[in-house]
Amino acid sequence: MLQAVQSHHFQPLLGQTVALRLPDGSELPVQIEHLEDSPRARMRNSERMPFSVELNSLVPTDFVDGLCMLQLPELGEVENIFVSRVPSMGRDPQRGYFYIAFN
Repeated sequence: MLQAVQSHHFQPLLGQTVALRLPDGSELPVQIEHLEDSPRARMRNSERMPFSVELNSLVPTDFVDGLCMLQLPELGEVENIFVSRVPSMGRDPQRGYFYIAFN
């Protein structure tokens, strides 16, 4: 299922609040902040354009990284998405900032 995920699946969610299901089964409300295609990272025989997704939590969280689930338009529940926390770097330290890379 992960191989089928494209950046356009996230497009309708930009600026929206969605539930990120964490590895422990709990749900974290996050906002999809930014999508970025990475054409220079594309492998020669790959059909998918690599892209990244930036999200931020709407509540404080201790979650750092792991395999999560998101509900995506057209695809439904997509599991085993590896989500990594990134430093707040001047942003609100009470929120969590996260990154997903699709290669």
